[in-house]
Amino acid sequence: MPPLVKIRSEREQMSAIERRIADFILDNAHLLRDYSSQQLANALGISQSSVVKFSQKLGFKGYPDLKYSVGAAVALANNSNGDVTEWPPESDPHGYLQVADGLRRSKAAAEEETRVANPQEEVEAVIALIDAAPKVFVYGLGDDGLYAREFAMRLALLGILTVQHADPILMTANLSAARPGDVLLVFSEFGKLPQLWQLSRQFQEMGGKVVSITRHTANPLRAHADASLAICAHDPQPPVAQLLYRCSLQYLLDFVFVLLCHANSDRQRQLALNQERIQQLIDN
Repeated sequence: MPPLVKIRSEREQMSAIERRIADFILDNAHLLRDYSSQQLANALGISQSSVVKFSQKLGFKGYPDLKYSVGAAVALANNSNGDVTEWPPESDPHGYLQVADGLRRSKAAAEEETRVANPQEEVEAVIALIDAAPKVFVYGLGDDGLYAREFAMRLALLGILTVQHADPILMTANLSAARPGDVLLVFSEFGKLPQLWQLSRQFQEMGGKVVSITRHTANPLRAHADASLAICAHDPQPPVAQLLYRCSLQYLLDFVFVLLCHANSDRQRQLALNQERIQQLIDN
């Protein structure tokens, strides 16, 4: 996993001092090569041993190993952007082209981070749970509910019996139909809403398996789920960060959908049949 992604994903589980180190590295990754462990410690007002222990806790041999890894990641990112055309101000007075190209590159980077943050074995475990489930319950609130509903519809097109609600009371009532082997997909960007933990815990008590879909950060929902899908989306501008989350989430859901089709040929036949029936309804 890229070092900056790893630092972001584990930040919420760090101590106060470790978070200070993490935030400094995330905000100044391009400058880290100029800092020795002692200089970094002095800049943060902490001991040098804290910097070394931080590096080792992340899985590196020491601070030089961490610094080299971060530097390589920054260089790779810069090289990938090296072929971008620099537009002179007079040809793009409103920054239209720069914004368009910057957003495109940010989306591509977020999707790549999301791919890396979801190892093959973890994604395949989620696919196996969904494919074998007698029923799949899908739940999300607010904006998360929009993606939950759309994904539930796609699962239904594959012939998977799906139960979806955006109302916590209705979904709680539907838990009476849950059986061992059923799966609950919970969409929650930050995974911190108490009602989501309660719903997930109740579902697990009935023998079901919970799959969380959240940001790639430590959160209660993800910590207590049986399996998880993680979304990476980081940008200093909040509106852009939200857009990156949405595009990365859509990318990951598309990937899961295609894998479900490949995992079971009967699903593909059912999809074609359902699409034909829907087209007939539209034509009529």
